[in-house]
Amino acid sequence: MNTEVRNNPAENRYEVWADGELAGYAQYVLPRGRIAFVHTEVYEGMGLGSRLAQAALDDARARGLVVMPFCSFIAGFIERHVDEYRDLVAPEMLAETDYEPEASCR
Repeated sequence: MNTEVRNNPAENRYEVWADGELAGYAQYVLPRGRIAFVHTEVYEGMGLGSRLAQAALDDARARGLVVMPFCSFIAGFIERHVDEYRDLVAPEMLAETDYEPEASCR
């Protein structure tokens, strides 16, 4: 399967494409210097959601954005990969969500 993740700023979302078909997206808003992930939908399995989350978070890092993971899918991905992405999360959300390494092992 050929997959690609694209940022679609016109729709305020990252999209994952599989074999030329839209397979899911992560909706966001961009308050100043931040990216707030508000909703994610993935239409097919096969790890496409993880690819989408990883690409979106990696792009946020490259753009110097602070991440606000309001979406439970993105928040869960960060918890499972806390060593890689904890530094991106807004400090006030760290207190709310408790992204500690032990918490990621639940």
